[in-house]
Amino acid sequence: MRVVVLTGAGISAESGVPTFRDARGLWEGHRVEDVASPEAFQRQPDLVHRFYDERRAALTRVQPNAAHRALACLEQQLGSRMLVVTQNIDDLHERAGSRRVLHMHGKLRSARCTACGTRLDWREDLAHRPACPRCGERALRPDVVWFGESTLGMGQVESALSRADLFVSVGTSGMVYPAAGFVRIARLFGARTLELNLERTPGSELFDEARHGPAGSLVRAWVQDLLARRPAEVEVTRE
Repeated sequence: MRVVVLTGAGISAESGVPTFRDARGLWEGHRVEDVASPEAFQRQPDLVHRFYDERRAALTRVQPNAAHRALACLEQQLGSRMLVVTQNIDDLHERAGSRRVLHMHGKLRSARCTACGTRLDWREDLAHRPACPRCGERALRPDVVWFGESTLGMGQVESALSRADLFVSVGTSGMVYPAAGFVRIARLFGARTLELNLERTPGSELFDEARHGPAGSLVRAWVQDLLARRPAEVEVTRE
């Protein structure tokens, strides 16, 4: 069996990571356009750097939850037949033990040099404009995808979806493209589809099955059920 799992803000929210926007449409008290766009970075680089420096530092105060750990457990069984595609920029999947993770919106603990294009593992602040270790320019920025920029790894995602036997969406509203279109691609190529979300979404009707509740309990129960079916189901790989 080949499995593609899409994860969104809902899976990390249970670890204490704030979701993208609050009821007022603000992200940690800021308008999104003030901290998450290339134009904002050009206008107010200090503000943008401080914002992401704070988010990066906050990762030290949160831990992977049962949903992250369950997905890592499933990967141990499926290996290269499983891919986690996450809309989240935290590293909770990796810290839970997952290795096959594609961050379509980039990573908080990564920096990119706008001068030479180098991507670097990065855990320190960027507000003081450290030099790029490769080219020496003080041109590092958060390695995250801002509004108006292209999401990462879409070729790899579409290839995985075209070969998947099962597509699972966890903790995401299914409203923002391109991720909102993944269920349609998976169905087009014959995969079964499952939504695991806190509540019903406008896209729930597109899935073969939808289960609603906290991500931790839903994902853990689903993984336990899937592994209990071995070898009849989990070990079957589509030709």
